[in-house]
Amino acid sequence: MKTVTLYDTTLRDGTQGTGISFSVLDKIRVAERLDDFGIDYIEGGWPGSNPKDAAFFEEAARRTWSHAKIVAFGMTRRGRMKVEDDPQVQMLLDAKTPVVTVVGKTWPLHVTEVFQVSLEENLAMIADTVRHLKSQGREVFYDAEHFFDSFREDEAYSLATIQAAAEAGADLVVLCDTNGGSLPGFISEVTRKAIAALGVPVGIHTHNDSGVGVANALAAIEAGASQVQGTINGYGERVGNCNLTTVIPTLQLKFGMDVVPDLAQLHDVSAFIDELANVPHDIRAPYVGAAAFTHKGGLHVHAVQKLARTYEHVDPARVGNRQTIVVSDMAGQTNVLMKAKELGIPLKKGSAEVGAILREIKEAEAAGYEYEAAEGSFELLLRKTLGKYEPIFELKEYHCHYRCRGDGASEPCEATVKLSVNGTAEYTVAEGDGPVNALDAALRKALRPFYSWIDEVRLTDYKVRIVDGGRGTAARTRVLITSSAGQESWGTVGVSDNIIEASWRALTDSFAYMALRARRVAAE
Repeated sequence: MKTVTLYDTTLRDGTQGTGISFSVLDKIRVAERLDDFGIDYIEGGWPGSNPKDAAFFEEAARRTWSHAKIVAFGMTRRGRMKVEDDPQVQMLLDAKTPVVTVVGKTWPLHVTEVFQVSLEENLAMIADTVRHLKSQGREVFYDAEHFFDSFREDEAYSLATIQAAAEAGADLVVLCDTNGGSLPGFISEVTRKAIAALGVPVGIHTHNDSGVGVANALAAIEAGASQVQGTINGYGERVGNCNLTTVIPTLQLKFGMDVVPDLAQLHDVSAFIDELANVPHDIRAPYVGAAAFTHKGGLHVHAVQKLARTYEHVDPARVGNRQTIVVSDMAGQTNVLMKAKELGIPLKKGSAEVGAILREIKEAEAAGYEYEAAEGSFELLLRKTLGKYEPIFELKEYHCHYRCRGDGASEPCEATVKLSVNGTAEYTVAEGDGPVNALDAALRKALRPFYSWIDEVRLTDYKVRIVDGGRGTAARTRVLITSSAGQESWGTVGVSDNIIEASWRALTDSFAYMALRARRVAAE
């Protein structure tokens, strides 16, 4: 039975991590994936803090979420101001989310030195804000910032702050180890005391500065906390937050809690979000890393081939990962079979078709391809390998031209495309802000007479990653393009030593995937 709810703050706390950034569409795609995975609460950001978060909440309000509740994050009213007059509190309501999380000060040091208000005023700020948000029909969570640091110095006042929130109607009080400096024994002790002092459920929010963010969250849950907050892959400020890709399988497989309906999605969710964030996947991450169930040689390989659990603490398939033995050519069949089943393509384990697909995937990965956030390109690869793909054109030639003079003046980039479409030769020229934009325009011009859906496709994001940085400017490049049509979004990928060629491959895959989508819709 599920006894702990999952609260994801990847889109807010996670993006405070160095090098982590999401576009608005990225944020929507992340939220959709987490919703499908079974996360209970998804914190979308801080309304009013930046245009990106404001746009996310506008878009989120127009969508239907199958499981998760979208959460807006903000802070208590300002000191010496009526809560009704505080524009930041009003922005929380304007976000139109069913749940609001407000953070308030617990530590007297912060109250008097940073906020510069009295301890009594701070209690009123907490209570007034919670009460006002509850009066507007919101589910309200209260984040007690620096709770554990404060508890060390002033236990009575720390408890008074969370009691103020509870008495004002907070649905949940979250204990925050904001500096990440506490250890599991202390977290457990303090959590028990906080639960005893309150009449509402308690959550836990930990950071990983001491390397025990996950251990601290689990200690709080063992002590009675009923919600865990964290981020996918442990993104977050400084060294990061409690890592949900570690907490979730531990709760499900070690604590016996059914926290998500299909834990086998975990690996793909982790890799998908890493790819959108444009950061390398941590191969040594527990449960989801590529090395988590990899055995290199000697006694370990001999043992796991006879009895896997001798060196594997859980079955890797349960978290969507796989056992990898360096000398084996069988690794990866499960993922291929699962994906083919999703696409309505029946395959048998051990069949020649599966072997051919695995060889194609391994060759592509060796060349620098990654398919976690490029589901469009993966489906095309699978169908091409099985002979179930009909190309939408035959490429004859493409060319890009850009000229910049010594005085800094430049001309628009020009692209020409020569294709054969359904036996008809097409030769088009178009200009754009850059080579990809120009190629996109020229390709659309060539395809528009043949495919009515061409202008439904919007290219909404473009990411570049260097695959082998040791080669300097000659390094291989991976390009990830995100496209959308209506409510559906998909990713495509291209890899080449030439960034224009990598971009072309990702771009043409985007239109090829749209053609598959259009055929499916027409067949329904």
